[in-house]
Amino acid sequence: MSIIEVKVPQLSESVSEASLLTWHKQVGQAVKEGENLIDIETDKVVLELPAIKSGVLVKIIKADGAKVGSGEVIAQIDTTAVAQAAAPVPAAAPVAAAPVAAAVSAPAASAQPAAVSPSARKLAHAHDVDAASLQGSGRGGLVTKEDVLGAVQQPAAGRAPAVAAPAGDRPEQRVPMTRIRQRIAERLLQSQQNSAILTTFNEVNMQPVIELRNKYKEAFEKKHGVKLGFSSFFVKAVVIALQKFPIVNASVDGNDIIYHGFFDIGMAIGSERGLVVPILRDADKMSIAEIEKSIAEYAARAKVGKITMEELTGGTFSITNGGVFGSMLSTPIINPPQSAILGIHATKDRPVAENGQIVIRPMNYLALSYDHRIIDGREAVQFLVTIKEVLEEFPARVLLDL
Repeated sequence: MSIIEVKVPQLSESVSEASLLTWHKQVGQAVKEGENLIDIETDKVVLELPAIKSGVLVKIIKADGAKVGSGEVIAQIDTTAVAQAAAPVPAAAPVAAAPVAAAVSAPAASAQPAAVSPSARKLAHAHDVDAASLQGSGRGGLVTKEDVLGAVQQPAAGRAPAVAAPAGDRPEQRVPMTRIRQRIAERLLQSQQNSAILTTFNEVNMQPVIELRNKYKEAFEKKHGVKLGFSSFFVKAVVIALQKFPIVNASVDGNDIIYHGFFDIGMAIGSERGLVVPILRDADKMSIAEIEKSIAEYAARAKVGKITMEELTGGTFSITNGGVFGSMLSTPIINPPQSAILGIHATKDRPVAENGQIVIRPMNYLALSYDHRIIDGREAVQFLVTIKEVLEEFPARVLLDL
């Protein structure tokens, strides 16, 4: 017998503990090196914990839902038990030949848990659904996201009841917050309580950017393998404005102001588990294509919870785009310890005055929320005006560094 310990990986400094979601292996089952044993949820991401050696899972020390810390032992694997685990397979034949009634009367715990897709597993966790007990509609019986949605709408037997309706037609549903939702709530309250938040607004004529994008989007995608969106234009404009007004890129530490000599831009991305803000490191050194590729990759990985804690840590300024959901105007909340955040909204055709004439232009309302403790209104307004000017005169201001 050769026992190795399964330990929680090292969490980032800002993460004190994590929660175990669902074990994908049961005691006595064989595991392969690199095979995912369990998902671990922090307040930022969901991590997969793969087996470091092949063998048999001989002990689970921490069950589903347990709170754990970095380096904590949660299970044991016997690396010499592979042959023993594989040997009894032929003896299982008589069981398959037993009467159907016997199979029905067997304890439910003896059944093999259903395979669950990552997106279905995360959705099930958010709605307190036992995904392993569902009948999978995917290939090979895989439980899909649609299966979980069906269970949420029509609760299945064996699922912990989430709806309480003691009388009448006024049901209520109580669902525990996920760790990431708890963390979002904590940080938003922290931002509101510890910052003097003020928001200033402006509008930008997006026609120059739209025309530029329409003219080159096909050639851009053909060369770079990624679609040309609008986010990269905003990132470029933000970097130019931050370079002009470094206080907006700064943060507060006690009675000190920390001026950052780099530009790490957080891009807010919505996912099933909540809002995540991965970081574009050194955005000032990135090309339009590099920005678009990074954002597309982050968006794809956010859907399946594959963004790492390191990619969510840090950031000197953030951008949030409520326009993708149809928002016309909002007041975004600062992501501490940052001192400002830019809110982008839906671009809509609106009547505007140009040279004494009323014309229709694709307009976008911009909102800058900032910490008034260190950023004055004058700087905030000029910062937003700079973003407006860059976007309305793109790419001239970018190429000429104006």
